[in-house]
Amino acid sequence: MKQIYNFSAGPAVLPKSVLERAQAEMLDWHGSGMSVMEMSHRGKEFTSILEKTEADFRQLLQVPENYKVLFLQGGAIAENAMIPLNLLNGKSADYVVTGAWSKRSVEDAKAFGDIRVIASGEAEGFTQVPDFNTWQLHPDAAYVHYCTNETIHGIEFVDVPDTHGLPIVADMSSHILSRPIDVSQYGVIYAGAQKNIGPAGLCIVIVRQDLLDQASPLTPAVFHWKTQAANQSMINTPPTYSIYIAGLVFEWLLAQGGVAVIEQKNIAKAALLYQYLDQSHFYYNNIAVKNRSRMNIPFRLRDESLNDAFLKGAEANSLLQLKGHRMVGGMRASVYNAMSIEGVQALINYMQHFEQNH
Repeated sequence: MKQIYNFSAGPAVLPKSVLERAQAEMLDWHGSGMSVMEMSHRGKEFTSILEKTEADFRQLLQVPENYKVLFLQGGAIAENAMIPLNLLNGKSADYVVTGAWSKRSVEDAKAFGDIRVIASGEAEGFTQVPDFNTWQLHPDAAYVHYCTNETIHGIEFVDVPDTHGLPIVADMSSHILSRPIDVSQYGVIYAGAQKNIGPAGLCIVIVRQDLLDQASPLTPAVFHWKTQAANQSMINTPPTYSIYIAGLVFEWLLAQGGVAVIEQKNIAKAALLYQYLDQSHFYYNNIAVKNRSRMNIPFRLRDESLNDAFLKGAEANSLLQLKGHRMVGGMRASVYNAMSIEGVQALINYMQHFEQNH
């Protein structure tokens, strides 16, 4: 099979060993005679998968006991509505806009109450995180929401802001499990699976238990975090196969040495590509250095009339999914946990060759 390097922002590359194991277990999971896709979600086989998946996830992020871990459907966009349903209940909330996804979170939440944008990087073209000192926090806010890594614009939070006791709700979809985090600094963490966790369709939510009693009485049971937590995320049939693959990814991460070890690999990959971009007069990245994402690295050709030729040549060299998001154009290399440093080096080799020829 030909070696290709998939730089898609999501659904994204998965570890080869995970795919091979899923292939081997496709028809018969552990002698059960069933594929995971065929199992009852309440049977002992799938229950064991779910319990181990949660245990491994908790180990990877050192999730404290006073937090619930939920395996939900609808991706992070569905959580944009579930968050105000579960936390707002007649109050207001503060939102920070650092790119397309946090801007979308604001729009989705507006239908449920008073949503205030307290800081935005839009005027600067979403090239940096607004300085924490400029955030105009409201002491009566139910929570403060922001996206810790903007997949489209390539902006990542390095530090956690001081919100003076207000619960932080963080969309970590595109960099969860790529670096250690202190879960106790957050009220809620949520992440769509299709970047560093597994297939699309699953969203993992980590919620502090004292926040489970804030929901609006109008919240449907399937969206109600407290109800889902009391029922092991099984108010309805959960995305069983996506949970199973996530469990295999968690096992793979633990075998790598855990999140601290994978972070060092991610630092090396991102540094390699950014160093090349910074010395090039042909390509450039315009994100403030302190806020550059390790996971999603957008770049542009200074002569954008060459974009199509660049992408065609990349595909011919088995470097796939490098076209930037339709909102912003340009190029984007997503280098999630499963992307090897060899893949990044192959991309740089091609970029050098293309630069030399044009």
